Amino acid sequence: MIIDDGILFRAAGEKDAATLAKLYDQAARWMLGRGIDQWKPGDKDAEHFRARMRDGEVWLAEDADGRLVGAYELWWSDEAAWGVQPPVAGYVHRLMVERKAAPPGTGMRILEHAEYRIARTGRERARLDCVSTNPKLLAYYRSAGYRVVGEFPSKVGKDGRVYGVVLLERRLDV
Repeated sequence: MIIDDGILFRAAGEKDAATLAKLYDQAARWMLGRGIDQWKPGDKDAEHFRARMRDGEVWLAEDADGRLVGAYELWWSDEAAWGVQPPVAGYVHRLMVERKAAPPGTGMRILEHAEYRIARTGRERARLDCVSTNPKLLAYYRSAGYRVVGEFPSKVGKDGRVYGVVLLERRLDV
């Protein structure tokens, strides 16, 4: 457990999978309600999060009263977007914020926690991607110190839809 600015981080367990799926759906609906075509409700079920727990790390962020304020996935490779890479980076996925409970700045605190986890492994880069059609999210990550290092124009979604993603990375102090 790591406490950062009143936020407690803990590794997700099997019992958290349904909660993570619900948080994903809430985040997807929030985006769609603002005209952001990024995630679709129902795309990530509890089994998705269980698989990510087996293959990487999934973290929950809670406030001092134990209320969920966000979550994220941390992968150690992402060949679908980045291709085969040497083991120098961690890949942040599904950074989610519980809009009703999270204090301002929670998204950045979660991102900082992911960077901390990556740096603890001795890896020198944090990487992520966002859809090419989401300029607000791209600006958000750039404001957090990420730089665009490429674009993958033909990523294929679970539904067969092809879309482009911008690839971003940040060097970490290890």
